[in-house]
Amino acid sequence: MRIRQSIIWLLLAFFALPVAAQVRGNEISVVVSPDHADWTYGLKEKARFRVQVYKAQNLLPGAVIDYELGPEMYPSEKKSAVALPKGETTLTASLSQPGFLRCKVWAHVDGRTYEGLATAAYAPGQLQPTSQLPADFMEYWQHTLAEARKVPLDLRMKPLPDRCTSTDQVYEVSFNTKAGGHRFYGILSIPKAEGRYPAILRVPGAGIRPYTGDTYTAPGRCITLEVGIHGIPVTLEPSTYDALWGALDNYWTFRRESRDAMYYHRVIVGALRAVDVICSLPQYNGQALAVTGSSQGGALSIITAALDARVTCLAAVHPALCDHEAYFAKRACGWPHYYKTYGEPTPTERETLRYYDTANFAHFVKQTGWYSWGYNDEVCPPTSIYAAYNVIPGPKELQLYLQTGHYWYQEQWDTWQEWIRRQLGL
Repeated sequence: MRIRQSIIWLLLAFFALPVAAQVRGNEISVVVSPDHADWTYGLKEKARFRVQVYKAQNLLPGAVIDYELGPEMYPSEKKSAVALPKGETTLTASLSQPGFLRCKVWAHVDGRTYEGLATAAYAPGQLQPTSQLPADFMEYWQHTLAEARKVPLDLRMKPLPDRCTSTDQVYEVSFNTKAGGHRFYGILSIPKAEGRYPAILRVPGAGIRPYTGDTYTAPGRCITLEVGIHGIPVTLEPSTYDALWGALDNYWTFRRESRDAMYYHRVIVGALRAVDVICSLPQYNGQALAVTGSSQGGALSIITAALDARVTCLAAVHPALCDHEAYFAKRACGWPHYYKTYGEPTPTERETLRYYDTANFAHFVKQTGWYSWGYNDEVCPPTSIYAAYNVIPGPKELQLYLQTGHYWYQEQWDTWQEWIRRQLGL
């Protein structure tokens, strides 16, 4: 009996585990290919998108597609139930003004829908922000930070023995951001060996989650501080953060009628107080401090560098919150697409959000920066990112990964981290 039971368990293990591992990708793929390898065109030049529907890596005769074609977010041509007798077709369009032309295709096969897209660039280097820069923009933020810094940091450090490594001591930390009991939490890693080190501030993308800290970029050679933005510890059980989504759903819209109470007010102040934390550490060398992040974190990287000259370099991947008012010019605006998603603003709201626009902070970034995004990003459209990037006065390097959407490739990640290490002398 025992032998029989053992055989049954072995068979279950043999069959169950591979089944879980076998779910990977789709047999059907939709490939949309611009006819320029660099996906870049001159104004009024025709872009030809070759659309191909594959099944098992062969063209699928008789495929049926829907498609949209036109400026990103504002397609000018939409068609449904287009039959492809040979499994492929070519779609053409152009732009007469700087921007991005997107071809998005949905194929319907056996009751399922599959998607593909490509986005052509038209004179992206000529894009400029549409959002108005308030006359007192920097004065407002300098005053805001000066007031916040009247509140002592009250840095608290809790050792995390299970996260320490042979080279780095790891802590959960918290510190004051501004008056009223506002605190930030994060994970701080400090090399164990005596010495003074460069530092990295990692600022987060949107969401509510725990954080693990960074002991991987330069083990034993760099201080790192990874922060959360919601004023709660970052080492709780994942279920705690899931539960908080109810209370913090759409937090980026909270109190957007008030310049001083907008949710991102405490977030931006908190990111700058995180720089204060790093600079207060006796192990920091006072010479090399990078700030980095993606999406919301890309925006916060630009914002933090714009507001604090102690930051020596930044790396921002598909930054969010760019060029909100592009919506009024019927041009793609950055996440969270305030006016497109949440309705027409009041005059006060529109004025408030100008103080929270990455494109406005971009005017004041003087540090060396590495920037990266893809043309197929539908969350942070390249139109909006270029509008911010083009006005950055500091030395800048742009690394494009054309096909990516709101994610990054392994090669992109590796280049990103290596750039930071190089800037910090590591």
